Amino acid sequence: MSGAEPKALLLQTGVLLVSTQGIRAILQLGRNFGAELIGQRLERDIRNELYVSLLGKSMTFHNLQPVGDTMARATNDVREINLMFNPGFNLILGSANFLFMPVLVAPRYHPSLVLVPLGFIVAYFIAVVRYLRQLQPVTTEVREAFGALNARLAEALDGIETVKGTAQEEAELSRLEALARRFRDAYVRQGEIEARFTPLLLLGLAQGLGFFHAVWLYRAGALAIGDIVTYVGLLNLFGFPTFVSLFAYSQASTGYSAARRILELITRETNLDENVDGYAGKMRGEIEFRHVWFQYDEHQAPVLRDITFHVQPGQTVAIVGQTGAGKTTLVKLINRIYDATQGDVLVDGINVRDWNLEALRSQISMIEQDIFLFSRTIRENIAFGKPDATMEEIIAAAKAAQAHEFIMQFKDGYDTVIGERGVTLSGGQRQRLALARAFLTNPAILILDDSTSAIDSATEDKIQRAIYAASQGRTTILITHRLSQIRWADLIVVLRKGEISAIGTHEELLRTSEAYRRIFARDE
Repeated sequence: MSGAEPKALLLQTGVLLVSTQGIRAILQLGRNFGAELIGQRLERDIRNELYVSLLGKSMTFHNLQPVGDTMARATNDVREINLMFNPGFNLILGSANFLFMPVLVAPRYHPSLVLVPLGFIVAYFIAVVRYLRQLQPVTTEVREAFGALNARLAEALDGIETVKGTAQEEAELSRLEALARRFRDAYVRQGEIEARFTPLLLLGLAQGLGFFHAVWLYRAGALAIGDIVTYVGLLNLFGFPTFVSLFAYSQASTGYSAARRILELITRETNLDENVDGYAGKMRGEIEFRHVWFQYDEHQAPVLRDITFHVQPGQTVAIVGQTGAGKTTLVKLINRIYDATQGDVLVDGINVRDWNLEALRSQISMIEQDIFLFSRTIRENIAFGKPDATMEEIIAAAKAAQAHEFIMQFKDGYDTVIGERGVTLSGGQRQRLALARAFLTNPAILILDDSTSAIDSATEDKIQRAIYAASQGRTTILITHRLSQIRWADLIVVLRKGEISAIGTHEELLRTSEAYRRIFARDE
C-alpha cells in the first residue's frame, strides 16, 4: 500500500464522519423542534378545551369542584403533559437507536455476541413495564396531593379575611402543613421507586457478561483485541437510554397521570345542555313555573317543592321568605344556572331547556347578593355583558345606577382598575356597578337578588327610583326584604321551606297570609 492510500482513506473517513454527524445534527434538530412544537401546541389546545369545558359545566358541578384543584389541573397538570412529550417521549424515541445498534452491529464480529445485547433488551423492557406499573399509582397520588394542597391554599386565601378575623392562622397553617406532608410523602415514594430502577443494574450485568463473553471468544481465537474494544464500546451505547429512561419514563408517567386528571374533569358528567340548536328568538319576558321541584343532589331533600306560578311580560314580582326558603335557587332556574329536577320552567311559553342557552342568558340579567367584579377597569366591568358598548352607553348605564358620581371621584375615572372581586370598592359601590352592568345589557328579564342590601339610606331612594325606571317595560323579579320595594310589585310570592305559602298583591296578602303579615310586622 502506497503512502497516498492511507491518506486518502483517512480523508474519506473524515468526510464520512463529518457528513454523518451533520445529518445526525439536522435530524436531531428536527426531532427536538418537532417534539417541542407538538408539546406546546398540545398544551395550548388542552388549555382551550379545558376552559371551554369548564365554561359549559353546570353550577352544580362548580359548586362541588374545588377551585384550587381546578386551577392545579388547568395549569400544572397541563404543563406536565407538555413535558411528557418534550423531553419525555422525545428522549425515549431519541435513545431507541442506542438500544438496537448493538444488536445490529455485534454479529459482524461473531454471531454469538448478539446474545448479551438481546438479553439486555428483553430484560430492559420487562423491567420498564414493571417500573411503570409501580410508578403509575404513585405519580397519580402526587398529582392528586398537589391538587388538594392547591385547593386548600386557594380556599384559605379566598377567605383570608375570615381567617384573620377569627385568629385561625395557626389552624389553617396546620391544615396546609398536613397537605404539604402528603405531597412530600408521595414525592418521596416516587423517588424510592426511581432509586430502585432495575435497568441500571441490568446495564452493569450486560457490560460484565459481554466483556467476559468477548474475552472467552478471544481466548478461543475467534476475536481480535480490536473486536473486543469495539464490542465493549457497543455495549456502552446502552448507557444513554438506560440513564435517560430513569427521567423520561418518570416524566411520561407523570404526564399520563396529569392527562387522566384533566380528562376526568372534562368528561365528568354534567346535566347542563347548551342546546345550540334551540330557540333563539327575542324574549318578551313571560315566565311560568309548572309544578317545579329541585334538589341539588339525589341524596338530599328537595330545596323547592311543587312551585307553580305565572308572570306576565312586564310585571314586577317580589319573592319573599325567610333565609333558606329557596328564593335564590328559584330564580336561578329561570336562566338555567340550575335545571329543575321535576316540572317545567317556561320563558315565553318555551321550556328553558328548549332555548339556546346563550340566547336565553343574554336576555336575562341577574344581580346577586355576592357581587363579583373582575380585576379590570370600571369601564370593562360595566361593559362585561356588552363588550361592544360605546362610552356614552356605559356612562348612561352608570348614571341610571347612581354610580357615575363616585366613579368620577377616582383619579382615572372609568379607566380605574379595581382589585380582584372589587375589594377596593365599598359594598354599595360594587352593587351600583353591578346594577349598571345589568342596565347596559337592556335585558328582557331583570332579576335583583337583594341587590340594595349594602346601599346606604341616602342612596337607597335614588337606587330604588332607578330600579323602578328600569323595570318599566321588562319583567323584573325582586328578592328583597325591603317593604318599599315589595309594595310596588305587581305580584308577591311568599316562600316557606321551599314551598309557595301564599301568592298575591301586597294588600291581598296582608288580609289572607299570616306568614306574609309576620314578615311585614318584623320588617316594620
